[in-house]
Order: sequence, then structure tokens, then C-alpha cells
Amino acid sequence: MMMKENYVWYASYGSNLSMERFLCYIRGGKPDGAEKVEVGCRDKSLPLEEATFIMNYPLYFAKNSVRWQNQGVGFIGLMKDKRYETYSRKYLITAEQFVDVVKQENNGVELEIDFNEVKAAGSMTLRDSWYGTILYLGEKNGYPIFTFTGDFDLDVPFSKPSKEYLRMIIKGLKNTIKLDNLEIINYLCTKPGIESNYSRQDLEKLM
Repeated sequence: MMMKENYVWYASYGSNLSMERFLCYIRGGKPDGAEKVEVGCRDKSLPLEEATFIMNYPLYFAKNSVRWQNQGVGFIGLMKDKRYETYSRKYLITAEQFVDVVKQENNGVELEIDFNEVKAAGSMTLRDSWYGTILYLGEKNGYPIFTFTGDFDLDVPFSKPSKEYLRMIIKGLKNTIKLDNLEIINYLCTKPGIESNYSRQDLEKLM
């Protein structure tokens, strides 16, 4: 069931911080550094709006993605905690587009999302997959904010993300969120999956 407004905010926190990368999910195409061509959404209309959004959920890197050199990718934890501030870029897209983005993140698996149910419950696992859990994060300008992550929370081994994947995140943090190099290094260097695999100097070289 779609929300009656038919638009939702999708809050991104990984490579989709980069508008360029996110538009590959909308229009189709192969993002820089990625290994996979995305099919895009049925509706290829651009987002109506976009804005920076802070999530009070922890960011970490886990699993090994064929999209990104078979190395770790970003997830957020399932429990809201004011101690954490994860940078996000939210895009105002149709509910149908959100479903199509989730489908692409789940390797083409069809998922039905009842946005009103997710909103009422706060979160809902639709599929035991990497990005099969939908989180409701509040409202902005009359539209609900959703994102997706894994149902395993932080109870998984952390994985080193590839340089290509981190470069895409850095591009989003720099060009979209407007952080400077030092702010980006300070932000990323403490994240599980990064902190034990990249030094501050390593991150600086990726800028």
C-alpha cells in the first residue's frame, strides 16, 4: 500500500550520498568504480527535493559486495541512539521509486512495502537479506522518511570497504554534505570496518 501523498523521503548513508551514484538507481547505468550496471526505476523522474539529514543510528561496514570489489559496504544499526550522528542525504521520490531502489539493492528480488505498516511499527524486515529491513525515521515537510539496512544489526563481522567504495562515499560527503577533508577523515576513521583497516593517512590519500 502506498502512502496517500505518493512521495517519500529516501535517506541514504552509503554510496548514495553521491547524487551521481544515486541517479544510476533512478535512470540506470554503471556508477564510477562499481562492478554492476543498475537497471534503474520504472519511473525515471528525478527527485523533487534533496537535503542533508542526520541519522541517530551507527554506521558500520560489513559483508562483501560484488558491486564493490567483493569488499565491505555500509549499513546502519537498528537502534536509535543520540550518541551517533550518521550523515545522510535524503531524496524526495515516489513510493514506487523507493520500492524499485530497494529491489535493486536486493539484487532484483520483488518486495512489497506497506509504508503505513512500516511507519506504525518503526521498522519491518521484509526479507532476510542485506537490505531487506526498512526503517521509518520520522517526517519532513509532511512526507515520511525511510531507509533500509540489514536485520543483523551490529552482530556481524565487520569488513574492509574497497577504496572505490570509500571514494564514492567521500565524494558524497564532500560535494553533497559539504564537509572538508579533515571533517571527512574524522567522520570515517572511527567507523567499524574502516577503523582497523585504514589509517588517517590512507583516508587522506583517497580524497
